[in-house]
Amino acid sequence: MSMFYLILLLEIVLIIKTLGDWGIGVAIGSCVVLALIYLWAMRHKYGDNLIPLEREAIPWLYDGIARLAEKANISMPRVYLLDDYIPNAYSFGNTIVLSLGLFEVLDESEVLAVAAHELGHIKNGDTRSFPIVAYGRFLMLVITGLLVVAGESLVKVAAVLLYLAYELTRTEFMKNREFKADETALRLLEVPMTLKEALEELKYYEDLRTNVKLNAVPSIEPSIDRDRKKITIVETHPSYEERILRITVEINSLMNIKKVQ
Repeated sequence: MSMFYLILLLEIVLIIKTLGDWGIGVAIGSCVVLALIYLWAMRHKYGDNLIPLEREAIPWLYDGIARLAEKANISMPRVYLLDDYIPNAYSFGNTIVLSLGLFEVLDESEVLAVAAHELGHIKNGDTRSFPIVAYGRFLMLVITGLLVVAGESLVKVAAVLLYLAYELTRTEFMKNREFKADETALRLLEVPMTLKEALEELKYYEDLRTNVKLNAVPSIEPSIDRDRKKITIVETHPSYEERILRITVEINSLMNIKKVQ
């Protein structure tokens, strides 16, 4: 995280040097606005399509996550079910969200493996650091835009280079945290292989969904493409292939350690 702070600090120093007192006002104002947006987003994170998980409804899921949380030495997270047929899972704060689509694609042990990955993010502090990185990016965008418009040639170049440095650092950081969450999940699961199997099933589903989309014919069924799918220039999430390979290596390493013991 120190690299992010350093890049942000250099960008802020650059705008203060370029715009003087007005630059200070822009930097402070941008930080305040982003902080308010963050607080608003946290309060409005719960949508109408999020269903609180009750133990009576799905006891195996509730108890399974409780066991994983206890093993991870963290408090039982809030768990919500997302009313969406697309398999998806994410976490924020001390909360895990699992889409109903996961239950259509994965079996019970594989769903718990996905939950273990999200618990890994909570355990490793990613749910606290990810928002900082994301909102820092917005701050970089605002300041870089102003410097490109108002700065001299060298300032423009420096601002753009700093922004590119932030993007590259962000990409590497996010990917490494995904790998780290997988590693944590493997140590929480009784059968680590279930995480690999879950990712293989999800990869198969994604490949099938893409194939259906590419070979679509007129139908009464709506497009199965994600409404919220975004096209990004820089991919911050490792591919299924990368994660499966890393997990396979990690499982073999864990097995070798157990043999030595």
